[in-house]
Amino acid sequence: MSTMQVGPELRNLSHELVLREKVNTHTAVVGVIGMGYVGLPLAVEKAKVGYRVVGFDRNAIRVAQINQGSNYIRDVVDDELAGVVSSEKLSATTDFSTLGSCDVLVICVPTPLTINKDPDTSYIRSVASEITRRLRPGQLICLESTTYPGTTEEILLPQFAATGLVVGRDYFLAYSPERVDPGNKRYTTKNTNKVVGGVTATCLSVATAFYKQTIVDVLAVSSPRVAEMTKVFENTFRAVNIALVNEMALLCDRMKIDIWEVMDAAATKPFGIMRFNPGPGVGGHCIPLDPFYLAWKARQYDFHTRFIELAGEINNLMPYFVREKLGRALNMRSLPLKGAKILMLGMSYKRDIPDWRESPALKILDLLMQDGAIVDYHDPYVPSFQDEHGRVRHSNPLTTQAISGADCVLITTDHSQTDWDFVVRNAHLVVDTRNATRNVSSSRDNIVLL
Repeated sequence: MSTMQVGPELRNLSHELVLREKVNTHTAVVGVIGMGYVGLPLAVEKAKVGYRVVGFDRNAIRVAQINQGSNYIRDVVDDELAGVVSSEKLSATTDFSTLGSCDVLVICVPTPLTINKDPDTSYIRSVASEITRRLRPGQLICLESTTYPGTTEEILLPQFAATGLVVGRDYFLAYSPERVDPGNKRYTTKNTNKVVGGVTATCLSVATAFYKQTIVDVLAVSSPRVAEMTKVFENTFRAVNIALVNEMALLCDRMKIDIWEVMDAAATKPFGIMRFNPGPGVGGHCIPLDPFYLAWKARQYDFHTRFIELAGEINNLMPYFVREKLGRALNMRSLPLKGAKILMLGMSYKRDIPDWRESPALKILDLLMQDGAIVDYHDPYVPSFQDEHGRVRHSNPLTTQAISGADCVLITTDHSQTDWDFVVRNAHLVVDTRNATRNVSSSRDNIVLL
């Protein structure tokens, strides 16, 4: 792979102007590092408008799938991926030695938590080291991974500065948080507003020009720290409000009040309220993790985000509450939890997606196993997965026998393709943590809601 040859008329221009020309004419080579839920949709969008895109990933299987035009992300259209691969606008590699051939590098790597719930920036640091060894004048580097305010300037910038290249003159550095909502059919990579913060004014201008090529609305903010804080605030906002309604669910359980009826009634108010639903916990890569990134960073400033940390505690409590509620429901039928046959419906963290990262169903399954229950699961989107003990578990078909053979059916994900009338009709007991059975009219006495 080689970069575009710069003609004599451009040789005397600044690195900024040369890169702008490549960006505006879609002749820039774009490298996307991390080809997951964020990276692959972004890569396809860039390739669709004519950029030559190279996806970098350590996962050789994922790389092979891309190069075969085989899609593994539901938010990407199969034909669009196949089209940009066949036209040689998109390819993938595990060879990071070619990073220097790219004019633009977008970092979309995971940012998990350690076992102590501190930020794990090892993926970002590893990528930064790879880029540093190959950084050259005229490159734009954009970090999209969700992280704490300060990451771009405290981790990436010092490593790049060690090369002797000057940010804003020789190369350009920005932060632009991903805003991917897996399974959302309305808002995609293209039509979701994009926030961008540059290390310098020139960095911001170049990065904004790059994103405007494929995204409808791009909002420039004053610094990477503002953009980083914007992202963690967005997810913390959701985490706190989910925690509020989950705590209401705990109180309503004590008071024998139907929390779902309360939510339905409150949602009719035309102003001053936004609906959030209770559930078995929070999942995905963002909501369970990002508030802890912010809380960790705040402690460096001798500030404790008590409100945010409390929300995390409440959301983390919900799988334990589900276990308790299920145990009580079995007890009312003179059945102990130990030895009970439980069929869990749903392993992904939200409806109609194959993503089980941080899913509360994983924790619930582990808790039930610890209590001696015999647990099977069904999920059309998660045919198999490896639990935290290294055991590979497989989805069971949702048959009449599977449902009727269980002492309790536990609904942890409300996939829309599931026939809930069929489930309730054949189940002895249903514990519904998502209100999936709200439209089922028969056998309501066998349903226990969260």
